[in-house]
Amino acid sequence: MRLIVARCEVSYAGRLSTVLPEAVRLLMIKADGTFMVWADGGGSNVKPLNWMVAPTVIEQETDDDGALRRLVVRTRQGTRGGQAGKRSQEERLDIAVVEVLSDAEHELDVLATLEKAGVERELQELLADAPQWCGEGLRLVRREWPTDIGPVDMMCRDGEDEWIAVEIKRTATIDAVEQLTRYLERIRLDPAFGSCRGVLAAQVIKPQARVLAGARGIDCVEVDLEVLRGEREPELKLFAA
Repeated sequence: MRLIVARCEVSYAGRLSTVLPEAVRLLMIKADGTFMVWADGGGSNVKPLNWMVAPTVIEQETDDDGALRRLVVRTRQGTRGGQAGKRSQEERLDIAVVEVLSDAEHELDVLATLEKAGVERELQELLADAPQWCGEGLRLVRREWPTDIGPVDMMCRDGEDEWIAVEIKRTATIDAVEQLTRYLERIRLDPAFGSCRGVLAAQVIKPQARVLAGARGIDCVEVDLEVLRGEREPELKLFAA
């Protein structure tokens, strides 16, 4: 993602014509071509002043010294609002840059599922107090077990004294399986943890995540927050002989 803080004037032409007068603004250019113009403030209205969603064509002009002087953002031919195949007139943002205060590019992580931090934190605390919900005979050794790429939520040992790495999510997706897989790869580099197994614990585990976890040798456990809180008894399950 490219972030430019600049004093500039922004003109839009397309379904209508608008002009944002000269001011210091944040210009955000995402890797997919989405372009947004931001101002500070705005209260609860957390929206850009102007934007154009991908796919776009972005052109820039510089002066003899290489300083940015103009950006032009256009929709690709035959598209509008990122929906291919819809015929419409071209939309265009024209940014006249007076002064660049900052121009930086940053590599962001791929899209991850938004988690409700409060619920996930509570799950971790409750499972740390009762790790047996993640597997029979498990006992907690440490929360936030460090690796060189980040901490795994819980490190436990089972009844046979084998190491078990537990990652806890509110909703477990394929991304959660990939995350735990990376942790296990780093943990197993130490010969003392070479046989460490993984457990993915969550309130909800997506079907695709279960399939991938099974292929990676990772166990999946769905936990009920109300049961963990002691608000109701666990459901009894009958199994055929």
